[in-house]
Amino acid sequence: SRAALATVGLSAFADAMPSQLSGGMAQRVAIARALVTEPDLLLLDEPFAALDAFTRRAMQNELVSIWQRRRPTIVFVTHDVEEAVLLGERALEMQAGRIVGREAIALPYPRDPTDPEVNLHRRAILSRLMTMPAPVPA
Repeated sequence: SRAALATVGLSAFADAMPSQLSGGMAQRVAIARALVTEPDLLLLDEPFAALDAFTRRAMQNELVSIWQRRRPTIVFVTHDVEEAVLLGERALEMQAGRIVGREAIALPYPRDPTDPEVNLHRRAILSRLMTMPAPVPA
């Protein structure tokens, strides 16, 4: 829908062909498609990985806004620890497909990456990840 395209900042490209979109734009279209039905559950696997830093931050903020308005459950996979802390209420650390750590993040939204509390959670997660043994190849 046009509203979903507006949500991800692509209103001007509503009539564009897929070949006319950049990788980041295609990623944003995928998010818009997921939002059209207003689902109760969103599964997002590295949805902002192909975006430039400015667009990534805007989309992170928009995702928080969507969550605040609609309250869907969102499972968000990322390798970016800061992103996990900025967006999540809980961060689960995984290694070799197993949950090996947890971080409860009870901070109000929106979160500022320069906030000392955000940095405290980021450092706690990184500390645990850096002390884990490397996974053994299968």
